[in-house]
Amino acid sequence: MTANTQISKVDLTKVKPYGDTMNDGMVELAFTLPVPYGDEGSEAAKELVRKMGLTEPAVVYSKDMGGGFAFFVLYGKCQHTVDYTDIKVTKIDVEVMDRLECQKYIEENIKRDVVVVGASTGTDAHTVGIDAIMNMKGFHGHYGLERYKGIEALNMGSQVPNEAAIAKAVEVGADALLISQTVTQKDVHIKNLTNMVELLEAEGLRNKIILVCGGPRISHELAQELGYDAGFGTHSYAEDVASFVLTEIVKRGLIERR
Repeated sequence: MTANTQISKVDLTKVKPYGDTMNDGMVELAFTLPVPYGDEGSEAAKELVRKMGLTEPAVVYSKDMGGGFAFFVLYGKCQHTVDYTDIKVTKIDVEVMDRLECQKYIEENIKRDVVVVGASTGTDAHTVGIDAIMNMKGFHGHYGLERYKGIEALNMGSQVPNEAAIAKAVEVGADALLISQTVTQKDVHIKNLTNMVELLEAEGLRNKIILVCGGPRISHELAQELGYDAGFGTHSYAEDVASFVLTEIVKRGLIERR
């Protein structure tokens, strides 16, 4: 039986993991336990996987991490299914334009340079995300906003206080403020993103600027819940952000510079 034949026979209302054979439920897990490396540790890992609801757990790799910690990789079989046909995901509703199409859209619809300020705010010292969107070289063959004709992109870098990012946006008359959050321990990104919205609202600026956030744990749904106009997660590039910002400027009637 070919892979295409198998896929055509899948019941999308009862989807479960696929390993060696269809619907075998096989999954792979990896985690560290605060227990000594050895047979007892491996048994503890398997017992934990059983309590997760997986059957036939097997440790396929383990390593002594030192200091009484051990790392494990296990296989197990999932017994649950999901109804794929019932899945609903909140997505950004915009037609993505490439760089040249964005430039043409600006020329025909906005007729002025669009100003975008970006930063990794709070204590976040990571710039990989904001650089991928803003810097001229971009990421993975996708040029950043600095290369877009008609967009003035200002990258403030990392560990930028929210107040400083807002002040810069006001100073340059930014159309959009892009906030990157990579550090997420103890949900620090939620607190920082929420603070940004609160500050903008306190200054009466929230409805005058397009507010976008992005990062590995950011979704469009989460962004909207926090008061942002859009959220971009992994596999997002400059053209995704630019397409949203440009069309939002026109949609909200923000063509006239503040």
